[in-house]
Amino acid sequence: MTLDPIHVENIAQLAYGIGGDVDATDHDDLAERVWREWLPELRRDGRVVIEALGDHERRRAAIDDVALTERPFETVHGLDSGTINPTTFKNGLVVDVAHAAMASSPTDLDLHRDRTIVATVHAGDSTAGFDSEWTRRDEGHTRQRVLHVPRVNRYAERVVHALALYLAEGTHALDHADAVDELLVLDGPIYPKELFTWADRDPELGVLAREAKPRAVIEKYVRLVERFVERDVPLAGFVKNPASGAAVRALSRAGVESPWPDDTALFTRLLERREPDGGADTGGTFTDDDPAADRGARLDDDLTFTTWFRSRGGADAPMAADGDALGVERELDPELYEPTFTVVYDPRTDVTYKLEAPYAFTCDAATRERLTRQVLAEVAATRGPPEPVAKADELARISATEKAALRRKFEERLGSDQQATYDDLRWGKETY
Repeated sequence: MTLDPIHVENIAQLAYGIGGDVDATDHDDLAERVWREWLPELRRDGRVVIEALGDHERRRAAIDDVALTERPFETVHGLDSGTINPTTFKNGLVVDVAHAAMASSPTDLDLHRDRTIVATVHAGDSTAGFDSEWTRRDEGHTRQRVLHVPRVNRYAERVVHALALYLAEGTHALDHADAVDELLVLDGPIYPKELFTWADRDPELGVLAREAKPRAVIEKYVRLVERFVERDVPLAGFVKNPASGAAVRALSRAGVESPWPDDTALFTRLLERREPDGGADTGGTFTDDDPAADRGARLDDDLTFTTWFRSRGGADAPMAADGDALGVERELDPELYEPTFTVVYDPRTDVTYKLEAPYAFTCDAATRERLTRQVLAEVAATRGPPEPVAKADELARISATEKAALRRKFEERLGSDQQATYDDLRWGKETY
């Protein structure tokens, strides 16, 4: 049953009422103040959680020009992991399967064939055991295993999903690290940040994150950083949907009433350029004096981006120099593992991206510049993620049809149906 025209009009009237109570100009002024006064060195409870590396600037690059510039890195590798999503069965098992792949640009078909597959299992029966060792299939091109995750009273689906995803990705990255000669870009953050947020979600999850199996997954990423530092090859992560709230939470704790729900909304407001009320953009560099947030039409001829920041708050806190990496031993100076980031805004799609890299690489200004130029050129050319990341995503993605087929295989092997929900009844289960 659809809405009648009168219902649509009534809902629209609610929107008018909401819009009339929000003064966008006030938000613009606050964003500029946050940029100038807070973000160069943002503290929470006296501890620096975001700190500018080098110059504290917002910059812009002409899209048509930067798309055609020579890339600083000629050969770039991307890596991603996809899952079938957590599935609960009537016999009490909760299962997820992750599948990791590495792609390269230019293409390397032998590398693309290699896969790492992890099935994670949670069982309510404490006497059950499903762990297996790593095995090889497909003439050695596939490495796979089953991981029996630690038992939890709640969040079983969250646990099987995170451990499958990150174990597959971290293992595949380490196994193929030596294939990367110039740059590796993970599809997502450089660390398994979902594990780092467990303590904030629930005390039981916080304890679980420090147990042997989750800690072994985190260790994969710590060793990955060390391997790439040893080889002097940069490692980065391209975050397509940044979800951090460290900055806005720190602002709130400092008494700044933030109108933005997360850091992405804040940086989008800071990087979006619009025509001044009276005419066209004034040109020049993108600085605090620009009418960046005038509510005229959005200007879409330039990519805009920040210079780099060091991050020690929120999910990045465990990998800060004063963090403990959830118990994982770090062989290098702890400061070198700290996450750093730059934010890139594409006005053509109105999408904000985040590029991360360990401080071990971005402490060098020349490397920061090369990474920035690379990601700007790729985003300008693709209107989305860098080509190697998009390739890895395509290789690792498990389609809806494939997910349904794999779940059916599990039903047959386990002798148990999936646990149905009302949403399955309402929307229909995925079928062949």
